[in-house]
This record gives sequence, structure tokens and C-alpha cells, in this order.
Amino acid sequence: MKINTIGKLCILAAVGSMATTSAIADTSGKRIALSNNYAGNSWRQAMLTSWDKVGSAAVADGMVAAADAFTTAENQVTEQAAQIQNLILQGYDAIVINAASPEGLNGAVKEACDAGVVVVSFDGIVTEPCAYRIAVDFKQMGKVQVEYLADRLSDGGNLLEIRGLAGVFVDDEISAGIHAGVDENKQFEIQGSVHGDWAQDVAQKAVAGILPSLPEIKAVVTQGGDGYGAAQAFKAAGRPTPIIVMGNRHDELTWWKEQKDASGYETMSVSIAPGVSTLAFWVAQQVLDGKSVPQDLTVPFLEITQDTLEESLANTQAGGVANVEYTLDDSIAVITGN
Repeated sequence: MKINTIGKLCILAAVGSMATTSAIADTSGKRIALSNNYAGNSWRQAMLTSWDKVGSAAVADGMVAAADAFTTAENQVTEQAAQIQNLILQGYDAIVINAASPEGLNGAVKEACDAGVVVVSFDGIVTEPCAYRIAVDFKQMGKVQVEYLADRLSDGGNLLEIRGLAGVFVDDEISAGIHAGVDENKQFEIQGSVHGDWAQDVAQKAVAGILPSLPEIKAVVTQGGDGYGAAQAFKAAGRPTPIIVMGNRHDELTWWKEQKDASGYETMSVSIAPGVSTLAFWVAQQVLDGKSVPQDLTVPFLEITQDTLEESLANTQAGGVANVEYTLDDSIAVITGN
């Protein structure tokens, strides 16, 4: 498994020199909540599992008093805004947000800040200046897919784009990166685009629906959680399997290894690690602890190559996603690196 730094930082580079953290101020009475807008795919489930693992340990160790997670029933801005307002009323000291909209939650976020609540957004970030933001360069995550294909397919060809959840910041950014990559590599042309909602079953149905109208497809560019579904749709349609960029899910990596062993099939896989939620947790704790933290932090995405496939698959739980979880020391290293 390769962590692509994109020239920003290496997560663990400074950890060796920071094996002993600075003395911790008393955050044992502080309560941190996670406000999550969506949980309908394996990435979000892995993200919540990582949060619970690290948060529960922090509570057991007396680092904080609570690390509760709340997920809205629908991916709706109004519902998540109401959830955040409720968390303010419940007296949480910090709210970590995976947001349904970059701008739509800004009013609720400003209310939290005005009430003295620390707000940390990640993955789906918010633009309200008072909040902290932890982001991957999602545009580069989209662009790197096309750059990989340019190396593999010198003559180019037709592409199918599978997007994520409509209206979400992450979807817009990755798609923008894909289109920027195509603009720089004119040998490729996007022949169709569907929303797969970062879920295999949704992606399979969406691809199956558009395939009859498409010419030969040389490659599929994706956002994560959709590669295996795309492969099944091409198979069901009796069409040749193109190069499908994967998204670090266990079923995708398993399918890729099966194809690699059978025919030498080659591709790449890239996604943000769901354990970024644990970095957001520790950032909130550090701010509550009075530490100086940059308002904006950039972290790398995880890239799996043909050579690292077997190792990555062996370290990925069935039904899960290739992951990196953050300790307090790791998080201090990220903060320092930024």
C-alpha cells in the first residue's frame, strides 16, 4: 500500500521523533461528538468503526468524557444542521463533522463556534472560517487516475465516469480532477457519466443502465466503492472488461487479484482512508487541549498499485476498506507537518 503525499506531507515521517507526546492538559471532562451525514456504503461504515475504536479507547483511557457518533437518516443539509444544533444544546465541547454540503451547514457551524464549541470538518468539509478542515486533495485524486491511464493507454480511448453522491463536495472535486486530467490528455474522451453513490449495488445498476448506449469503453474512472459493481455490469452485458480504477474496498481488491492471477489484469486503486475520522477526533482533542492547530490540514490519499495489491488485500478486512488509523502521536505529526 502506498500513501501518496502529493508533495504535501508524509503522515508518519515525524512520528519516530515524537514517540513521547507533550503533557496533556485536562480534557478528561470534555465531550466530542461526530455528526455524519451518510452511512450507506462500506467506506462510511469503516469510517464509523474507526471513530468508535479510537474514541472508545480515548474515553476508557480518561482522555475525554465522550466520543459519540450520530448519523442522519438522509443526506439532507437541513437534517444535519438540526442535528448540529441539537448537539450544541446537549453541551458537547467539540463537534466533528462529515458534512452534507460545504456551504449549507455554515449557519449551524457558526452557531456552534459562537457557543464556544470547537468544530472540525473532514472528508466533506465546511467553508465557515471558524471551523477546522481536514481534506484530501480530491481533485488530484481524480486527476491521478487519468494520468495512470495515459501511461497505460498511449492511444487513449473512451472513458466512462462513475461519480459519487450528487451534491456532495467530494463528488464535485474528484469529478473536476478527472475532467482536468482529460483536458490535459486529449486522447481520452468521457462518453458517459453516472452516479454510483460510492456503493457497489447502485454503481452496478447505473452502469448497466447506460452501457447499451455507449461505444467501446477502454477504461472506467471512479470515486471509490463502485469498481466491483462496474465490473459486474460489464460482465453481465457481455462486454470486454475495461481498465477499471478501484477504490480500495475489499471486494474490489479481491476481484482485482482474481483477475490478475487469471489473466494478468492490471489497474490501480485509490481512495481516502476512512480512518481520517480518527485524525479529526484527535485534532478536536488537541484544540480543546489548548494546542495551536492550523485551520486547514491536508492529508494524503491511499494508492494501491499492481505491486502492492496482495499486501494491501491481506491487511484489509472482509467487507471493509484499506485503511490508516491515527494515534495521538500520528496526529501531532500531521499537525506539525502542516
